[in-house]
Amino acid sequence: MIPFSPPRIDTKSIEAVAAAVAEVLRSGWITTGPKTRLFENQLTSYCGGKETLCVNSATAGMELALRWFGVKEGDEVIVPAYTYAATANVVIHCGATPVFVDVNANDFNISLAAVKSAITPRTKAIMPVDFGGYPCDYEELNSLVKSKEVLAKFNADGKEQKSLGRILLLSDAAHSIGATYKGKKTGSLADVSVFSFHAVKNLTTAEGGAVVLNLPPPFDNSLIYNELRVKSLHGQNKDALAKTQKGNWRYDIVEAGYKCNMTDIMAVMGIMELERYQETLDKREKIINKYNELLSVYSWAELPLSQTNDKQASFHLFPLRIKGITEGQRDEMIKCIFDKDVSVNVHFIPVPMMSFYKDLGYDVKNYPVAFDNYSREISLPVFYDLTLEQVGEVVRAVAAAYSTVTG
Repeated sequence: MIPFSPPRIDTKSIEAVAAAVAEVLRSGWITTGPKTRLFENQLTSYCGGKETLCVNSATAGMELALRWFGVKEGDEVIVPAYTYAATANVVIHCGATPVFVDVNANDFNISLAAVKSAITPRTKAIMPVDFGGYPCDYEELNSLVKSKEVLAKFNADGKEQKSLGRILLLSDAAHSIGATYKGKKTGSLADVSVFSFHAVKNLTTAEGGAVVLNLPPPFDNSLIYNELRVKSLHGQNKDALAKTQKGNWRYDIVEAGYKCNMTDIMAVMGIMELERYQETLDKREKIINKYNELLSVYSWAELPLSQTNDKQASFHLFPLRIKGITEGQRDEMIKCIFDKDVSVNVHFIPVPMMSFYKDLGYDVKNYPVAFDNYSREISLPVFYDLTLEQVGEVVRAVAAAYSTVTG
């Protein structure tokens, strides 16, 4: 059976990560401490951001950023209809309203025209999603939130919103660490970017995430890092490591914060993964290129974008679309592919199709491009240990499934 997306756990990596984790265990410091801070600094350098806070999930990171910006009941946050539910759920958690918009037909990413039409005086943030690790149009998005027309609509409420003076651009970069846009890496393209290090991501700490800060003056990103760290530790003004210093036991709770910090055990795994991450990206690119080569001979195969003159993906997914089929036929194809011992997936069921959001009144019919992309999409396996021979097996299974279903 060819799996869909197992983490990179080869013999060499197991030994290296096990040794690094053992070192952390022997140090006696396993929660948030020096390894977490080292990983944060390495991520800042890698991405070109200004500060990075590591947390226990990308979801927690996105919510921390929204709450720091003062997003609350009565506010709106624009998100793509084509994403995982976490992007919208964090808006709900803050008491605000997710405003779904449609996506592009060519790359699955948020539609700039749809974003522009959705902005109202209640809009506080826009959350573009780098689908499959392919960057959104950040130059255009940044220009939009700074345009006179959009600035005139913005109603600042609170210190942070007044200091920024415009809509916050908060990138859901869960898929896209290592991707580039016009020569700059994701993490440096928006006001705030959030990565995921979940087990199925290119770079994993088993669970985990990172908030990369890149806010403009007059913000001091180091001070914001400290504010977010406090929020991630119950609102406590000293972390556990600081309290171990001689005579430094006394602390205060300055707000009702959350518990979503990263541990040093997770961080050291991330450090090891980041050291070899270019090797990971290179291998994933070869897999994507092989899929493109083998599938290009089929007229029914709509290949995903992964590279242009301005963009290079992190090669997180291979979202193949099948031309001229229905949602039901797609589902039948998936069954046939699994019958060939090949695991595939669908990324994603649009969030407005989920029961919770349908009950709130959202209707996927309002996002026709998102639904069309979803209804014809099959995500093919992409992982470090996938061989090019296995890529051929996958393509043969897909082609056989298409023939079976379409006759």
